[in-house]
Amino acid sequence: MVDDGPLRTAVDTAWCVYRARHRDVDAADGRRCLLERHLQGRREARESNGDAQELAAFGLAYLERLSDDEC
Repeated sequence: MVDDGPLRTAVDTAWCVYRARHRDVDAADGRRCLLERHLQGRREARESNGDAQELAAFGLAYLERLSDDEC
């Protein structure tokens, strides 16, 4: 799990919203790890200013683009 406060908040928020929209997704689904890596990479590449709300929006968009084959 990520240690950075805003990053952790963004991952938790995006994951919560995604699971609310997709009730069949288990809390331990592998997509959460993919989400964490994606947002951490985005933050490290400075593609985001680190704002938790902005990162959560990027994360949710990323999750929606994932196909079941990628999980």
